[in-house]
Amino acid sequence: MSAETKNDQPHYHGHRDRLRERLLDRGGDSLADHEILEFLLFGARARGDTKPLAKALLAAFGSLARVLTAEPEALAKVPGMGRASTAALRIVPEAAARLAREQVVDAPVISAWDKLLDYCRITMAHAPVEQFRLLFLDKRNRVIADELQQQGTIDHTPVYTREVMKRALELGAAALILVHNHPSGEPEPSPADIAMTEELRDAAEKLGIVIHDHLVIGRAGHTSFRALGLL
Repeated sequence: MSAETKNDQPHYHGHRDRLRERLLDRGGDSLADHEILEFLLFGARARGDTKPLAKALLAAFGSLARVLTAEPEALAKVPGMGRASTAALRIVPEAAARLAREQVVDAPVISAWDKLLDYCRITMAHAPVEQFRLLFLDKRNRVIADELQQQGTIDHTPVYTREVMKRALELGAAALILVHNHPSGEPEPSPADIAMTEELRDAAEKLGIVIHDHLVIGRAGHTSFRALGLL
C-alpha cells in the first residue's frame, strides 16, 4: 500500500479494531463511556465513525446510564440516531436486567439481598415514571413471580390492595417484597407510600402472608421500610 493511499484513509481507520483489542487485552475498565457507546453502535452502523454520535448522546443525556435507559422517542431526537442505533442501545438494560434477575431467582432472596437491590436498581432506578413491582415468594423465600403491577406518572402510581392480595393468593405466595421507584431520584418514602404500605401489611396479615420489605428505588440510592422500622 502506498503512502498516498494510506493518507486517503479516514482518520478513524482501524479505530474499531483498536478498541476491540483494548477491551480483550485490558478489560472493560480501559474504555471511556463514549467508547462503550461506540462499541454498541458498531453493530448498527457498519461503516463510519461512531465517536461523534457517541459523544453527542452523552452531551444530550449527561451520563452513560441515562443514555442506556432513555426512551426510544428521546434517543430519536439526537441527530444520527435511527431505529437500528436505538435498538442497539435499548437492548443493553434488558440484557442487564435478565442477568441480574437470574442471580436473584437462583437463591432465597433474603440471602441474596445485595443482588436483589442490584436488580431493582437496574430495572427501576432510571424509569421516567413511577412503577410498582411485586416479588412473590414461596415458603423458602424463593421468587415465584416478579411482576410489574402498575405504572403511573412522574410522582404517583395507583396501588390496589385487593388486586395485590388476589394475585398473591392465585400464586400461592407466602411472602411479598414491594418495590417502587421515585423518578425524582430521591428514595425517601412519602406519607402516601407509608399509608399504602400499612394498608397492604394489614390485608396481608389477615391472609397469613408476610410482607418482608418495601423498597423505594431512586437514582440516589434506595430506602428500606424494614430498615426504617416501618414494617
